[in-house]
Amino acid sequence: MTILIRLCINAAALWAAVRLVPGVSFTGDWRLLLVVALIFGVLNAALKPLLMILSLPFLVVTLGLFTFVVNAFLLWLTSALSGALGLGFHVGGFGSAFVGALVVSCVSILLSIFAGPPEPRRAHREA
Repeated sequence: MTILIRLCINAAALWAAVRLVPGVSFTGDWRLLLVVALIFGVLNAALKPLLMILSLPFLVVTLGLFTFVVNAFLLWLTSALSGALGLGFHVGGFGSAFVGALVVSCVSILLSIFAGPPEPRRAHREA
């Protein structure tokens, strides 16, 4: 259930970025925005830890502010993949990606707070 909630939060955050940031656009049905949110979530889960490790010197020097650049890159990469798949999500440039990543991060944090804490994982018992 938490995966579905995370997907909806990502979709809402991307929708907010589309509405608030010039240069971030989406032309398509809301169901396609869920697919874009899924791509964004998979890229964040798969690439962000690796990018954070690779950019560790920059993160240390900038006191963590380089995280915004990593987030902007992931948003731009989401745009590139969704463009290749014909989903209609587009980010115009680095400035739009940077501001869009800030909006997506803020909206995701706020919605995650309102969604409540994640459910604890339960251990599977075999009978």
